[in-house]
Amino acid sequence: MDITMLRDFFMWCTIINGSLLIFSFLVCGYAGNWVYKMHSRWFKIPRKSFDAILYGFFGAMKILVLMLNLVPYVALVIIS
Repeated sequence: MDITMLRDFFMWCTIINGSLLIFSFLVCGYAGNWVYKMHSRWFKIPRKSFDAILYGFFGAMKILVLMLNLVPYVALVIIS
């Protein structure tokens, strides 16, 4: 595996994971009541707690995408 292949790998990982993050955010932003109703069938959780969990999830996912996908990609672009 050469550096070009590794750079392309991280580029596609960033694109795919970033797209999934944006899609999830949009679904929860525009159809939040539907998402809550779907999850409240399985888990009895108040709406405020559900919102806090989603906020934490999006924060953690954003950090993971940035640190595990985007940062290695930018580092490989800089050195190649």
